[in-house]
Amino acid sequence: MSWRPALPRLPILEWGRELDRPALLDDTLAGVIVAVMIIPQSLAYALLAGLPAQAGLYASIVPLVLYALLGSSRVLAVGPVAVVSLMTAAAVGEFAHVHTAHYAEVALALALLSGLMLTVMGLLRLGFIANFLSHPVISGFITASGLLIAVSQLKTLLGVQAGGHTLPEMLISVTLQAHAISGLTAAVGFGALVFLLVVRGGLNPLLRSCGLSPRAADLSAKLGPIGAILVTTVAAAALDWQSLGLKTVGAIPAGLPPLTLPTWDLALWKELATPALLISIVGFVESVSVGQTLAAKRRQRIDPDQELVALGAANVGAAFTGGFPVTGGFSRSVVNFDAGARTPLAGLVTAAGIVLATLLLTPALFHLPQATLAATIVVAVLSLVDFKMLARTWRYSKPDFIALAATMALTLLQGVEMGLVAGVTVSLALHLWRTSQPHIAEVGLVPGTEHFRNVHRHQVRTTPELVSLRVDESLYFANARAIEDRINDAVARQPALRHVVLQCSAINDIDASALDSLQAIDERLREAGLQLHLSEVKGPVMDRLQRSDFLQRLSGRVFLTHYQAVMSLTPAVDGRPRS
Repeated sequence: MSWRPALPRLPILEWGRELDRPALLDDTLAGVIVAVMIIPQSLAYALLAGLPAQAGLYASIVPLVLYALLGSSRVLAVGPVAVVSLMTAAAVGEFAHVHTAHYAEVALALALLSGLMLTVMGLLRLGFIANFLSHPVISGFITASGLLIAVSQLKTLLGVQAGGHTLPEMLISVTLQAHAISGLTAAVGFGALVFLLVVRGGLNPLLRSCGLSPRAADLSAKLGPIGAILVTTVAAAALDWQSLGLKTVGAIPAGLPPLTLPTWDLALWKELATPALLISIVGFVESVSVGQTLAAKRRQRIDPDQELVALGAANVGAAFTGGFPVTGGFSRSVVNFDAGARTPLAGLVTAAGIVLATLLLTPALFHLPQATLAATIVVAVLSLVDFKMLARTWRYSKPDFIALAATMALTLLQGVEMGLVAGVTVSLALHLWRTSQPHIAEVGLVPGTEHFRNVHRHQVRTTPELVSLRVDESLYFANARAIEDRINDAVARQPALRHVVLQCSAINDIDASALDSLQAIDERLREAGLQLHLSEVKGPVMDRLQRSDFLQRLSGRVFLTHYQAVMSLTPAVDGRPRS
């Protein structure tokens, strides 16, 4: 079957037919709950990205609508998220100063470029690229990013001017500004932080003990930031804390998202290409991971290629409506799921709720303390930090631990882009190293059976006239030499040897370099009076071998099973009487 690009489709035509009155009510309720949660989150993540607070609201309207029309997940909630906001700040900060018009223009260009990349990857059916980011690398990157985000909020929690993109830079900058700490700001920020941590850890079981259902208790706990925002905003307005030095969100323009035109500076696009690609891949991996997890709970599935198109459209929409790069968020999607959302209609309801907020509620946000938003960010990203992963990975796989640790260290010390690139590079290098040293087991016959097992692990029958080698890896240029060395060693150790049989049950592919090595092995064995045989060759591998002259020139034979090979070449190894 020939390859062809994926054509965009409209999943709304599928789930739209499933809407009934109960689904409509569930989606409406879930949409309202998520809207209440998203409003403060969006404001906070916009500030994290270095943009005006209203950019977070704008980035949560049109992207939600476009994803609802094109996305394959029934419950994924798209918008600004912590890690992508941090990556946006790091990327845009290289080209413009924060709080300038040019900074916002670069952010729009970054969103557009990311959206175009995602869309093209979706049309080309490149959803499999998520597989190239191993779980240890993603875990290390997200944990380090969570730490960076939390530390980056110290300046806002303390009311000081500090900067930096790496952990040492941030800590040094905040330390040097210790003399300028605002007591009021610190009291509001850390007070909100403590309140949110208590709500997060203790409110859920408390509400359950009071007779609230588990679902209602969980949702109430997750909406805790709303309480912190209401209390601190009212207090800041009533006590005029702004005149005492407390920084608030300030004036937010009321109205619908503006129509914005990203800059068409090709030189800037070229500079933004790498960070846009990294943001696209990280956002896609996070979104697909959340979408697949939630879909599996309802025995549904998502289409990664369709997700690429939907997320691409969402980012393009953000670029033309005053936003910045977006993706599917973990916390808001889980809340959407727990609130009972059945279809993407919930996302449309959420978008409508945010529209109402931008039209009617922006004056009420004037006195919202930035320190409170910083506290909500810290609590949100703490759920991303997973130090236990270090111990688990160390016990299970040292190479994976190296990739995880390298990703974490370089993200913290060199920044998010360098950390992610380094993690992927280390993972690929370790993969090449592992596969270049394949496990090659000498196997023997288990007495009384037709099964073969490792001679060092089991009591098996062998013969000095034949050596059976099972290669537990596909053969390619990086490990072909290892096969040659192992066969040469066996020939040197067994003077009576006459047959070498490669059990190919674990070989899924043989590339051209490995084929040349097999031909060289066969010629050397032939010259020494020995024969090379193959057994249990998989169909696709056999098809490729038949397109060469290797099988015609092979000194030995190809056997269907390894037992058949050994019985044909050295029947005495069985040890059983034959009729």
